[in-house]
Amino acid sequence: QVQLVESGGGSVQAGGSLRLSCAAFGYTYTNICMGWFRQAPGKEREGVAIIDSDGSTSYADSVKGRFTISQDNAKNTLYLQMNSLKSEDTAMYYCAAVDGGPVPLSQLLAAGTYNYWGQGIQVTVSS
Repeated sequence: QVQLVESGGGSVQAGGSLRLSCAAFGYTYTNICMGWFRQAPGKEREGVAIIDSDGSTSYADSVKGRFTISQDNAKNTLYLQMNSLKSEDTAMYYCAAVDGGPVPLSQLLAAGTYNYWGQGIQVTVSS
């Protein structure tokens, strides 16, 4: 049974930073694609940052240059470093993963691509 457990969320003022962590249990970071999604109240879940099995990364335009995704294979942990946070970054953030082979580039940031999800963690940015 694959489990993803997020941590590191909280409240911060605009311009501040937070680092989210996602600990994975039940498998190792091989041949899988993992990433971060977020969902604000009344909005659809959107892809934020993805790291593929070959280490390549993809970001939503809204976070490019501010967020960085990384992983520590030895610790089975995924990270999201969030800098220069804005009020519009306020949302529930979810860790997600998909296995079973390469993900088409066009589907990397699509929530429907992923079959494993964490429980989510709140990030609140006040202006």
